[in-house]
Amino acid sequence: MAAGSETKNPLVVREAKQAMSKWKYEIASELGINPPADGYWGTLTSRDCGAVGGHMVRKMIQMAESQIANKGTLR
Repeated sequence: MAAGSETKNPLVVREAKQAMSKWKYEIASELGINPPADGYWGTLTSRDCGAVGGHMVRKMIQMAESQIANKGTLR
């Protein structure tokens, strides 16, 4: 993860930090992107990092839409 990105983009639910990090690596693997073993994503191209982030957002939107469809609300 790039230096300082945690303070610029804090998680709303702090307890989700570890799960989100693990999920990021899973998404990268799904896309055929070799995730950094040392945790520093700064050596990857902007295109690859953007693809991981974009795919994560698409999946989060799908999850929210499913919740809305099943429950009628997000809560």
